[in-house]
Amino acid sequence: MSEKTAKDVLEFIAREQVEVVDLRFMDFPGLWQHFSVPAHALDEETFEKGLGFDGSSIRGWQAINESDMLVKPVPDTAFVDPFTTHKTLVLICNICDPITGEDYTRDPRNIARKAEAYLRRSGVADAALFGPEAEFFIFDDVRCDQNEHEGYYHLDSIEGRWNTGRVENPNLGYKIRYKEGYFPCPPLDKLQDIRSEMMLTLEAIGVKTGKQHHEVATAGQGEIEIAFSPLVEMADKVLKYKYVLKNVAVRHGKTVTFMPKPLFGDNGSGMHTHVSLWKGGRNLFAGTGYAGLSDTALYAIGGLLKHAPALLAFTNPTTNSYKRLVPGFEAPVNLAYSQRNRSAACRIPMYSTSPKSKRVEFRCPDPSCNPYLAFSAMLMAILDGIENKIHPGDPLDKDIYDLPPEELSRVPKAPGSLREALANLEKDHAFLLRGDVFTEDVIETWISYKLKNEVSALELRPHPYEFVLYFDI
Repeated sequence: MSEKTAKDVLEFIAREQVEVVDLRFMDFPGLWQHFSVPAHALDEETFEKGLGFDGSSIRGWQAINESDMLVKPVPDTAFVDPFTTHKTLVLICNICDPITGEDYTRDPRNIARKAEAYLRRSGVADAALFGPEAEFFIFDDVRCDQNEHEGYYHLDSIEGRWNTGRVENPNLGYKIRYKEGYFPCPPLDKLQDIRSEMMLTLEAIGVKTGKQHHEVATAGQGEIEIAFSPLVEMADKVLKYKYVLKNVAVRHGKTVTFMPKPLFGDNGSGMHTHVSLWKGGRNLFAGTGYAGLSDTALYAIGGLLKHAPALLAFTNPTTNSYKRLVPGFEAPVNLAYSQRNRSAACRIPMYSTSPKSKRVEFRCPDPSCNPYLAFSAMLMAILDGIENKIHPGDPLDKDIYDLPPEELSRVPKAPGSLREALANLEKDHAFLLRGDVFTEDVIETWISYKLKNEVSALELRPHPYEFVLYFDI
């Protein structure tokens, strides 16, 4: 369903005999939350006045003495849940304060809505189209624990190269070699049917897709393309994407993770994000400059590269993110741009010469991010680059592996840790505050939440590999 009113949704519920309405919203770090009501409990007033819930129980939100919040369903977002036993209609919601009626500043979807509104007010463009490529792993088994006296994880996959000698009664071989998962046919690729089911389920709920395929790593790494959409709509679709992939996997007795670097010694999962700006039906990034780009596109790249050290606090927001962003590999750690160099943070795809397809690919992000915040921060950096005509300098078209050390040292690098990215965000976030898109409260809460609950929490705990290195000292 799209461009629907509350009345349209209620008519659909009655016509299709929907039994349950599931109300969903995004918490601060980036996980979908929900509660359900019987379908008869929904009326037109619900869309106007909302339904109450306890905001103090949501990560990064209200204090216990200010806990009451409202969810307001958005009619355009309605889709039938393909996994529930009882026919369930899902509605994505905005979050509001019950006393003032204002949109909640820490609601990630509200931040994304404000970013789109700021874009239109700026006069630079009518729309920003995003196309993320969220990679993932499908595993057969995952076990992990961390307590006072032990810490470990164990992953397994029928495809995993480490299982070439396992007794499987029978072991039929066909285990994907490390870094050779792109694109072998079955029987090496054992997940074709599951990925197809994921792709077709996405299509069935209104998420238009492109190709699906195995990715580079062994042990079930994959990707399903999502067609370009405006910022808020695309962030909604990323959440639908994660929901569908996880639940299709569970249906088959498997599990999906969007963790950026679950395996040592093989490729991690990125979320290369394509973006273009449009005005009056024209792609503002198409031109006659380098790689077919306009000056507007080059300035957009300039903004992304200038603010990348701070941006990564939102686009790569986990400590695990920086296990993927490691120099010396294909990972996009070089804060430069190129039409082909995949180790550059910004790449200009050259698959098509059509002006409509001209776009910039920001290769740093990974799928652990909160897409509302990540896409909004990217857009604000792009607008800063355009409004201040920040030129990105010369492209990096050379083979990064052949660059002499002195020349390579002059290429700026992405932060090496989440702590470093958060420190950069603390220093450089004025561009995010324009138009009240992000607020000082949001920035401060994000930094303090991440430092306390993730960075410091990890630093306090012994790592299993430290026992390999140091136990016998």
